Amino acid sequence: MTSILEPARSDGSPSPGGRATGGGPTRHLRVAVIGSGFSGLGMAVRLLQKGIDDFLVFERAYEVGGTWRDNSYPGAACDVMSHLYSFSFAQNPGWKSTFGKQAELYEYLRDVADRFGVRPYIRFGHELLAARWDETARRWHVSTSQGDYTAQVLVSGTGYLSEPAVPAIAGLQDFEGTVFHSSRWDHGHDLAGRNVAVIGTGASAIQFVPKIQPEVGRLDLYQRTPAWIGPKNDKPTSALQSKLLHNVPGYQRFRRNFNMWGREVLAFVMKRPKVAGKMQKMASDHLAKSVADEELRAKLTPDYVMACKRLLFSNTWYPAIQQPNVDLVTDGIDHVRAKSIVSSDGTEREVDTIILGTGFKATDRPVAGRITGREGRLLRDVWREGGMAAHRGTTVAGFPNLFLLLGPNTTLGHSSQVVMIEAQIGYVIDALGQMDKRGLASVEVRAEAQQQWNERLQGRLEGTVWNAGNCKSWYLDEHGRNPSIWPTYTWRFRSATRRFDLGEYQLATTVNAGRPALDHA
Repeated sequence: MTSILEPARSDGSPSPGGRATGGGPTRHLRVAVIGSGFSGLGMAVRLLQKGIDDFLVFERAYEVGGTWRDNSYPGAACDVMSHLYSFSFAQNPGWKSTFGKQAELYEYLRDVADRFGVRPYIRFGHELLAARWDETARRWHVSTSQGDYTAQVLVSGTGYLSEPAVPAIAGLQDFEGTVFHSSRWDHGHDLAGRNVAVIGTGASAIQFVPKIQPEVGRLDLYQRTPAWIGPKNDKPTSALQSKLLHNVPGYQRFRRNFNMWGREVLAFVMKRPKVAGKMQKMASDHLAKSVADEELRAKLTPDYVMACKRLLFSNTWYPAIQQPNVDLVTDGIDHVRAKSIVSSDGTEREVDTIILGTGFKATDRPVAGRITGREGRLLRDVWREGGMAAHRGTTVAGFPNLFLLLGPNTTLGHSSQVVMIEAQIGYVIDALGQMDKRGLASVEVRAEAQQQWNERLQGRLEGTVWNAGNCKSWYLDEHGRNPSIWPTYTWRFRSATRRFDLGEYQLATTVNAGRPALDHA
């Protein structure tokens, strides 16, 4: 089986898997940042703007960009308006259309790295292997594939869409053709005339399937659950809009705020399944107008409330899957053979390429298996025992000086994740400022504060479309608990993270020669 499941260098070669040996003395940092997508870059920019330059960003790949570097599949694009899906401090008047395409977003992030002078602080090809809290020295020991460091503060900017989810399908490892995940697209593999199987019909598949359908010989789409898909109102930026964006002071910010508050209306809808049910008529009408065949339309009609799963929008999905060379398979996959896939009804379909459109490990984040806090406890183990949770989506009891950007319950079902990222970055910056002001060596959220926060949060999720929409989504863990979604408006999260409240934290101060002494909150 030829497979591409690893992050790629900018030249297409695999990222490092081994560990560098040798080297000089361990370098100590004020802040170590993991990842250089929106989260890591935004953190780096704000650190520099606050005069903090004793930091490094560790990136396992060989270019910035995160999600928009890795997800280069045909048709990759954002489903949030470009003016909102960008940094407030780095607005771009040159977006080509309503929704940014992958290449444009990737270029935007590279431009941010260059424009704000972040690149000298990034260590490419440095994959995080382990981070361990040293209680005595009150610092993090950070091991990367290219050497070791220590840091007072560790910021994880890996997000929740960085590790591909590969399904456990019997025989997949014995397949003799080519297999790759959509987020690790094999651009060197020519699909022309091939028999291709796509496993999964979610957010990625509805974008790349219409692009590859005309060139492949046959296309088998394996659908486990249909999705509600609405029309995508994507338009090129008009000449008038371009002039306004480039020449009228404040117009960019107006557009951004207009888009933001428009999206906040969706939060109101999604908190109420009955209202969301009315909204799904738009998607139902889109399906009815696009698919005339009743049998196919039945296969494409979900039995859950719209927005229970991620909102999807496309004008090209339905036309593509009705082409003569496409077969929508709704029977499950029993097993894979050397040159074919056998479905649960016993049908065998020959195939030479398998594309996994199976999403990411959103509720079982691999980075959690590499971070060890107080008493030698892995973050992964803590979350498996008590459920994935954090305080204000950012800090975790038992893990001093650890900040998680896009941590638990920061996922949005209605708006731009960049808004959440910027709010969290501000929270971290305020924490660093207060640590300096008080001479603090470490801050650790109190377990009771974290518990109270999450009890209130989970209470707000009860009855929402995400919890009560009659679907099984990646928003929920194996116990039916929702560790993913922020259940209300983005302005509420921004308000909740506007100030770093030391009263919610256990504090440790520094004394002679930088040796720490425990303090109370």
